[in-house]
Amino acid sequence: MARLSVQGAEIVVRLSPRERLAVRRRRGIRVPAGAVREVAVEASWWRVLRGAAGRGSWHPGRCVGIRRSPEGEDFVSVRAFGPVLRLELAGDVEFRRVALSVPDPEATARRLRALRPEGPPAPAAPQQDEPRAEQAPRRPLLQHEGGTVDDHGRAPGSPSRTGTGSQPKADDERVRRADEGG
Repeated sequence: MARLSVQGAEIVVRLSPRERLAVRRRRGIRVPAGAVREVAVEASWWRVLRGAAGRGSWHPGRCVGIRRSPEGEDFVSVRAFGPVLRLELAGDVEFRRVALSVPDPEATARRLRALRPEGPPAPAAPQQDEPRAEQAPRRPLLQHEGGTVDDHGRAPGSPSRTGTGSQPKADDERVRRADEGG
């Protein structure tokens, strides 16, 4: 399992020997703390996987390597069945996202958030009639997160693409014709 530590103004990810072999790197990953745009903990490990798998080891329940997406390259070292620490990066860095399975992702996220430099002050709250265009829409909460949508973002009773969702109510005339064979 990859280990994350903070050394001065850098976040250092140390890889195990197997992970170094899978990714074909001699050393770990170093990220300037100022390049961290967002620190989050994802409850579902598979949500951090985006793009196409590049070099690495991609086995069920254990993903280590580099993934390529239109946003850039991501470094991933995750294990199934647990929350994952996700770092979104900006600026002149090697990766756009670093996702790691760490022993205590919540505590690690709090520690990394404290390192982030203070940015410009938050904008004032918009007026009632003013839309909030600068804020990206949040996804609805999934069932295991206390929400009502399924893993595909569908609300209860919504039909799926395969047609296995809610069906229209059967009316008496159609039922009678089907029973008669006509």
